[in-house]
Amino acid sequence: MFRIKRDQAKLVASAVARSTQPLGVTLPRETFMDVDVILKNFEAPDECREMELGRFEIIRLGGMTIGRATYQPGWKWSVHVGAGLGLTRCPVEHVGLVVAGEATAAFEDGRVVPLRAGELFYIPPLAHDSWVVGNVPYVSLHFLGAEKYAK
Repeated sequence: MFRIKRDQAKLVASAVARSTQPLGVTLPRETFMDVDVILKNFEAPDECREMELGRFEIIRLGGMTIGRATYQPGWKWSVHVGAGLGLTRCPVEHVGLVVAGEATAAFEDGRVVPLRAGELFYIPPLAHDSWVVGNVPYVSLHFLGAEKYAK
């Protein structure tokens, strides 16, 4: 975790105040004096849930729990996560962004939805399975559902 010190905060506040002057808004330096900026990255996650052919890393930041899923070709939720939980389908609601690769969301009604790099997705809290498609690792960021995932 990285915290900005007070003198650095003063510089940031000053720069922000200067950058807003063309819009006619000037913020006093004191506005940002007691605010800590916290920077984290997935290279040092707060928690890591390891599984065969994959991992789910957790960062807790600003009241949110954000997850990064990294799955290798051949990974399947029902086999590599669900089996250990006694479940055949994932019950968790998800909002996320596919960073690399492709996976699916497969619902009990027969729908199979591809999730591809660059796409934002919402998976409702309906039982679903998922697996990596192709020979490229799948990576996604999860903004909703991360706290409950793979538990």
